[in-house]
Amino acid sequence: MASDFWLVAGLGNPGKQYEGTRHNMGFMAADVLAERWSVNFSDHKGIAMLGKGVMNLQGKSVKFFLAKPLTYMNESGTAVASISSYYQIPPDHIVVIHDDMDLEFGRIKVKAGGSAGGHNGIKSIDRSLGTNAYARVRLGVGHARRGPNAHNNTVNWVLGGFGPDQRKQLPDFLADGADAAETIIFSGLNRAQEQFNGR
Repeated sequence: MASDFWLVAGLGNPGKQYEGTRHNMGFMAADVLAERWSVNFSDHKGIAMLGKGVMNLQGKSVKFFLAKPLTYMNESGTAVASISSYYQIPPDHIVVIHDDMDLEFGRIKVKAGGSAGGHNGIKSIDRSLGTNAYARVRLGVGHARRGPNAHNNTVNWVLGGFGPDQRKQLPDFLADGADAAETIIFSGLNRAQEQFNGR
């Protein structure tokens, strides 16, 4: 019997040195949702911080779990699959929020399925769930310089912080990311795509 809960997972890396970095956009958006819906996190099997809450929007109430995997980005799927199986949450009730280098900073794209686009957290979730049929809120962080050290540039970029201008815009951007996750849950993927993908 599948549960009527949704699972929203914000991706990132645990630990002080990763706080506020581009790769932790998912964690930051999850924190916005936690604050918005009074969710308290506690440990889930040592592999995720997990909280439970209720969203009340458009005259409807929806119960949801909010997760921040502690497995490091490349093993995010271990945490998401564990929570999904423990609470019997099907893939079509899972929303993953993550950083995306293929989008400029400030852009949001909502999608379900499709390629992982080189994102190791998404690759891990696809593998662990055995499907890519879950919703994703992609938060643009822009691209590192290409060139001879492209791989190192990319690693340094996603693990780097934001410049002063972007830091000013970050609260609004994260709030939009949280809104996009709510829109998927309450109004469906197509509506969320119409609302956020064109911006």
